[in-house]
Amino acid sequence: MSEKNFNAVTLIRKKRDGKKLSAEEIEYLVRAYTTDRIPDYQMSAFLMASFLNGLNREEAAALTGSMLTSGIVVDLSDLQGKKVDKHSTGGVGDKLSLILAPIVASCGVPVPMISGRGLGHTGGTLDKLESIPGFKVDITLDRYKEIIGRHNLVLAGQTEEIAPADKRLYALRDVTATVESIPLIAGSIMSKKLAEGIDALVLDVKFGSGAFMKDHADAMTLAETLVGIGEEFGKETIAYLTSMEQPLGYAVGNWLEVKESIESLNGNGPEDVMEITHLLAGTMIYLGNKAASTEEGIEMSRKAVQDGSAMQKWIDIVEEHGGDTDVIIDPDSYRSAQFVEPVKAEASGTITEMDAFAMGMVSVELGAGRKAKEEDVDPAAGFILYKKIGDSVKAGETFAELHTNKKDVMKTAKEGMKRAITIENRNVKPLKMITHRVDKDGIHEYPG
Repeated sequence: MSEKNFNAVTLIRKKRDGKKLSAEEIEYLVRAYTTDRIPDYQMSAFLMASFLNGLNREEAAALTGSMLTSGIVVDLSDLQGKKVDKHSTGGVGDKLSLILAPIVASCGVPVPMISGRGLGHTGGTLDKLESIPGFKVDITLDRYKEIIGRHNLVLAGQTEEIAPADKRLYALRDVTATVESIPLIAGSIMSKKLAEGIDALVLDVKFGSGAFMKDHADAMTLAETLVGIGEEFGKETIAYLTSMEQPLGYAVGNWLEVKESIESLNGNGPEDVMEITHLLAGTMIYLGNKAASTEEGIEMSRKAVQDGSAMQKWIDIVEEHGGDTDVIIDPDSYRSAQFVEPVKAEASGTITEMDAFAMGMVSVELGAGRKAKEEDVDPAAGFILYKKIGDSVKAGETFAELHTNKKDVMKTAKEGMKRAITIENRNVKPLKMITHRVDKDGIHEYPG
């Protein structure tokens, strides 16, 4: 069947009615949308039909391939070494890319990292990078290759040439309530990552209240889907399931997370942040053939922080992207939000639960995220936590601090933060941060 014989309304109806679309039909929809022959409202209808009725494995692979071939695939074959990237499915306070990328690059593994912006309640790596004054994420492909060739690392946004269909669909999903779909997530992640010119990929698949996949079983399905797609395209792919039952680290918000990343690279990172960072970095170093095992890679990752080489790599890459290295060296010199106020506990006891999703939405309300795809974010907005699950708190004690330049949202944000925590008179077990590893050989329970 030729492309001209397809009709968008017919294909939307077909998926709405729970029927399978062929690879050619999916390719038509993606190509037509990318070339402006299908408007936002029709693609939104297709996304919602796919969200409600699902896409099977063949449809998900077709979607990935269609988005991948909607642009060019970067050729980094002239760059020595195995190119390895990492991707997270998103969470609240997830600044791991900013920490592990310079670690891995300093260990000799090229990291071609193309990232996205915030989706819903989660922050985006690009938004965090752009909170650094002068940092340019929008670069040409020639510049992309030049930077990674010079530093073993590049931190960029998607160009028009790289998976343009994904870039447009990514923004559309954010404002049409179609983010939390396993095949749509898998297609978005893998089309972008496969276009980067990578040889291997490490995935951080999150579950819990602050993750897109709230349910552990759904996260497992997503991990298996992602690993399957990666291996199908000939890329070594390893995924880990990690907890997002509470924000990761203590800082949430773009610059606030950059600051915590700087502290982490200086050897003062929060325990939960560094546990996952070193695991992911160690796996990347192993896949990059610079370590004989993941365990050896973890030790190399720790050493890169301890000896300062990772921090120096971070300073170098910020400078290469046009960023102000003065604020990296002295984060306290950064201009803070106009309004900074504490949030106090209303009862005494132990914090037994945190609704990370609700906290993420508070950060959006403060200005750290966007409610519509055309909105800007405030780099200084967000919050700092002083207490987390398992910590004791007294009535009237500060458990969080809000940062915003919008005074009118402060009251609502405080109420939202108070509702997001549960205080009880009982002890709780420490959260297990990493539960499983998924690779081509199957699912493996993570020790500890």
